[in-house]
Amino acid sequence: MSEITAAVPTGSTPTGSTPTGSTPTGSTSAGVVIAESATARGRRARIALRALQVLLALFYAIASALPKLIGHESAAESFERLGWGSAGMYTIGALELAGAIALLIPVLQSVAAMALSALMVGAFIVQTTVFDGQYAATPVILLVPLTLIAWARRRHNADLLRLLRRRV
Repeated sequence: MSEITAAVPTGSTPTGSTPTGSTPTGSTSAGVVIAESATARGRRARIALRALQVLLALFYAIASALPKLIGHESAAESFERLGWGSAGMYTIGALELAGAIALLIPVLQSVAAMALSALMVGAFIVQTTVFDGQYAATPVILLVPLTLIAWARRRHNADLLRLLRRRV
């Protein structure tokens, strides 16, 4: 994780050091306060993003994948109407569960968010074409936090590529 720091104003020196023949100035301590507050904001943002990932993972695992994987009546009816049957239902449920789990694994977070976003684009298309847009807003709403996670965790993609190259 990276630390966010603020630039120290020109002419001032890092905390704890002073140029020969001079005294510490207030501008240096102001730079330290800015850096500390930026670090605290960055930490809060990371915690909020992680909480969002956990909530989305719970949603996808419990509210979305579970009904499909246990063959709940409502899910089965929807997939029959689509013409995909139980095979499509179980496949989509398994993909959602895999995405939910991957959202919690640091090296897979960004890829999982992108994969779930692709599922939501498909869900939006299906909702608007087959189900007359009845629940089309749900996938669009879910795209917003998934896109945020994919973007914010994008550095993990390089880590994943390094891991995959090592194994090959």
